[in-house]
Amino acid sequence: MLGLKLPTDPRWVNIAEMHIEDILIDHAYCEQKAASTCISLIIQYPLKKELVDTLTPIVAEEWGHFRMVLRELDKRGYALGKQRKDEYVSALNKLIRSGGKTEDQLLDKLLICGLIEARSCERFRLLSENISDPELKTFYHELMVSEAGHYRTFLDLARLYFPVEDVKARFDFMLSEEVEIMQTIAMSGKSIH
Repeated sequence: MLGLKLPTDPRWVNIAEMHIEDILIDHAYCEQKAASTCISLIIQYPLKKELVDTLTPIVAEEWGHFRMVLRELDKRGYALGKQRKDEYVSALNKLIRSGGKTEDQLLDKLLICGLIEARSCERFRLLSENISDPELKTFYHELMVSEAGHYRTFLDLARLYFPVEDVKARFDFMLSEEVEIMQTIAMSGKSIH
């Protein structure tokens, strides 16, 4: 369903569980960045009514997720902590075509947002199925469903504004590039949420 070409190693859940504070902190910042990204897209493309109308409620939803993660941190006695550099998102953002048409950049931004939501959905599924904490199982199952919806929304927006064959070709390219990004991060020993 998600089109990812490299599944997350299921053993990732064991590592995540041992470092749940770090995972929750990273997750909080990811939700915050997701809301900010939607706001940025609305500001950059205010004349695209469907985009504005579609992303406005997602801003509120992502901010709600940020607050939910803060509650999970608080329940466990953890503070939000400092934001770390997100190597994964930084690498994906390098795929955005610079110069040229702003329309090409919009397509890339929508597809990268969809790709990030797909990877989050996949990881949340792994957590919801395999983490030992029953509260976090439920928490991550609910978020998995939401991320899957966001993934579809970003791809639907891309298909609304661009020819389907262009969307498919560019997304296939990004999916292949994402494999290399994931492998590079894994080899460097850096983790992603």
